[in-house]
Amino acid sequence: MKLLRYGPVGQEKPGILDAAGAIRDLSGVVPDITGDVLSPAALAKIAAVDVNSLPKVAGNPRLGSPVTGMKNLICIGLNYADHAAETGAPIPKEPIVFLKSLNALQGPNDDVVIPRGSVKTDYEVELCIIIGTRAKYVSEDQALDHVAGYAVGNDVSEREWQAERGGAWDKGKGFDTFGPLGPWLVTKDEIPDPQNLAMYCDVDGVREQNGSTKTMIFGVKQIVSYVSQCITLNPGDVIFTGTPPGVGLGKKPTPIFLKAGQTMKLGIAGLGEQTQKLVASA
Repeated sequence: MKLLRYGPVGQEKPGILDAAGAIRDLSGVVPDITGDVLSPAALAKIAAVDVNSLPKVAGNPRLGSPVTGMKNLICIGLNYADHAAETGAPIPKEPIVFLKSLNALQGPNDDVVIPRGSVKTDYEVELCIIIGTRAKYVSEDQALDHVAGYAVGNDVSEREWQAERGGAWDKGKGFDTFGPLGPWLVTKDEIPDPQNLAMYCDVDGVREQNGSTKTMIFGVKQIVSYVSQCITLNPGDVIFTGTPPGVGLGKKPTPIFLKAGQTMKLGIAGLGEQTQKLVASA
């Protein structure tokens, strides 16, 4: 299933994508796409509904984040061997864990705001894990039992604030609008191997990132298990799992960063695409 949320900011309704790619209204089945409806039993209830019997949504509505009400937006840093190489960083021995502010979360096609005074805003296409059931101290063998599905994420980053303003990554990752998610949550039954997904990011039509989840250092099972040892994962929580090479910071001989007026387009095989225009902060 491909679950989504559509409508104006703050007024999103739950939806599901039908086989023809049309949005169907799920309001009569669930009140919203929150952690409460991501358990196996709740997802089975949605799956049992005849999608073609649901009201078709007219037009081309704005899409919001495909899940809401989470407690944590968790990120894994330097988790692709080829990305670590381009930045000159050693391969991590354990996952690097940091957090994004919940204010960073937004719809997949909403504008991304470049922070006031920023000259080092960067893009990062990422596979996102969406948690379906509470996970605490889970083993790698148990990890996927707690996953509801996956989505495309853009871990937008301000590199100066990330690395040059005191050393805490969270600052450079947590600006408002720095976490586009979607277009939809794809349930895990449709993604049998999350470690074999092609992914890309274009800036103004130029392919900047062209990678695969094959090169992840720590896979989905390892990430969910590891994070659950230090942070209780709640239904609806999102984990950004790292990015492949090609980010602006890694460009040689000179890094290239984003500017207002540019457009990012990114996607992952089986999970859809998202597009954001960059705008200057007010």
